[in-house]
Amino acid sequence: QVQLVESGGGLVQPGGSLRLSCAASGSITSIYFMRWYRQAPGKQRELVASITRGGTTNLGDSVKGRFTIRRDNDKNTVYLQMSSLKPEDTAVYFCNADVKTSSLAAVSNYWGRGTQVTVSS
Repeated sequence: QVQLVESGGGLVQPGGSLRLSCAASGSITSIYFMRWYRQAPGKQRELVASITRGGTTNLGDSVKGRFTIRRDNDKNTVYLQMSSLKPEDTAVYFCNADVKTSSLAAVSNYWGRGTQVTVSS
């Protein structure tokens, strides 16, 4: 089994910064795509950012220029650096990853439980 655990959320003022981390643990052979999603109250979950194992990134239009995503493959960890935060960034942020648990296993998708980010003065 694989666990994804997010950390780093909290309350921040508009214009502030936060860094989220997501550490994967368990029976892991390889992690392919790693992603951050967010879900605000009453809204659908949306993809915020993704990164391939090789480091190619993709960011949602609403966060381009303000957020960056990176990963540490040795630590099985993905980070989301968020800057110039706005109240509309308030949401629960979820980590998501495509993981191969053994050489014979298929790639499976896993989710973390989420971490709350609140942007408010």
